[in-house]
Amino acid sequence: MPPPVRAVRPADTLTRDALAVLQPGFTGTTAPDWLLRRLGEGLTSVGLFGRNVADPAQLAALTARLRAEREDLLVALDEEGGDVTRLEVRGGSSFPGNHALGAVDDTALTRDVARELGRRLADCGITLNWAPCADVNSDPANPVIGVRSFGDDPQLVARHTAAYVEGLQSAGVAACTKHFPGHGDTAVDSHHDLPRITAGLATLQERELVPFRAAVAAGTRAVMSAHLLLPALDAERPATLSPAALGGLLRGPVEEGGLGFDGLIVTDGMEMRAVSAAYGLERGSVLAVAAGADAVCVGGGPADEDTVLRLRDALVRAVWAGELPEERLADAAARVRALARWTRRTGPGEGAAPAPGIGLTAARRALRTTAAGPFAPLTGPVCVAAFTPLANIAVGDETPWGVAAELARQLPGTTTVTCTEESATAAGTPALLDGLLTAATGRRLVAVVRDVHRHPWMAAALDALLAARPDTAVVEMGVPQAPPRGVLHLATHGAARVCALAAAEVLTGRRALPAGD
Repeated sequence: MPPPVRAVRPADTLTRDALAVLQPGFTGTTAPDWLLRRLGEGLTSVGLFGRNVADPAQLAALTARLRAEREDLLVALDEEGGDVTRLEVRGGSSFPGNHALGAVDDTALTRDVARELGRRLADCGITLNWAPCADVNSDPANPVIGVRSFGDDPQLVARHTAAYVEGLQSAGVAACTKHFPGHGDTAVDSHHDLPRITAGLATLQERELVPFRAAVAAGTRAVMSAHLLLPALDAERPATLSPAALGGLLRGPVEEGGLGFDGLIVTDGMEMRAVSAAYGLERGSVLAVAAGADAVCVGGGPADEDTVLRLRDALVRAVWAGELPEERLADAAARVRALARWTRRTGPGEGAAPAPGIGLTAARRALRTTAAGPFAPLTGPVCVAAFTPLANIAVGDETPWGVAAELARQLPGTTTVTCTEESATAAGTPALLDGLLTAATGRRLVAVVRDVHRHPWMAAALDALLAARPDTAVVEMGVPQAPPRGVLHLATHGAARVCALAAAEVLTGRRALPAGD
């Protein structure tokens, strides 16, 4: 027999609560009519992506138009700085990412960078930032975190996570610390499949949870859940859908091993295959709210009115069917509205004085070298060999990376040869090498790599190139691991535009070689 239908509050109230917990996206750089209508019906959050951003003036006009329909609106953006940027999606970030800040290990600098980033977000009308990443990058093969993490030391990650939260929120932008309970110990990208982390509870407490505890202590207004299966917590459901992970661990009392978090719990994108492949968008969203999530993030993929209506109706039906307690939905909606009121009360950029140039200062301090012997600066056009891996979905393929553009600005006539796994496989390493050497005839060579330790094809091609041209300079823009010896090797700890600029300054002799690791 079907479950008995429960008595609930008026349908209009229920519908408004269901809309309030959704955090949808849309396409285009202007607000569609359907979205404006739903704001009047109860929708309280909107998520923006790179496709919605042309420049700061356009973004500010867009958020102002949205708030003309609903003043207490949460407008969220995924702006980590570094590799993951939406404010500067087509040009590259003016701020280094977490790994660079962790390499410097100056919490005052991290706080200042986050404050300036928050100030710029606030000036554009953004009130919730899906950042920082508090993941401990404990698995070097991690394909989705990497330089998005402050590092592989839980204590280092914890202190910089706290500093980032403090800096960002001092500018009036709510931090959303992610990806709870930690996405660092996995070689699987949850955009594609469900990662499984086999660590026990003791390990989680000593490693993954340390930065999240620091974020909660620092007052983070939101936490984003991860689509990860942790059998030590829940053998069946990923953390986003698990009452044990969200209600028991994240919300649980500190004296019982919980984190005691009382702010907003936001899901990672519900369209990601780690959840949607097994549960579907609607069922997954209902289970997430039932488990303790307050805001359902959706829109990185499906970004239309039909998606919003389907999820709204699924939540309402779940309440009527007794699958989702109405009190849980009401509590989730109340938490969303409370955060919207907090951001409105703090005001844009409150207490955040402009700090121009802080991003480049941080990128320069993060640069490291393993140079062996003297290095002759580049003075004329060079050939850049860009070893380009498949784009990380979180980063996207719209954001440029590498040092070629910066070198071309400083050394006009500089050329680039792009090498990919596909081209390396199709041509073979010897043929690929011949092409590179021919293109670099009479020129100095600069090889640019990204996480070379994770890509056997890249490592093989780089080794062959360095054997043939030992005068090649290598710039690693991912996580540096066992750099080659006997050549100039610069580690930028990220691929932000300012990281490329910092490396180009050194390569051309405009700045001195930085200290080694």
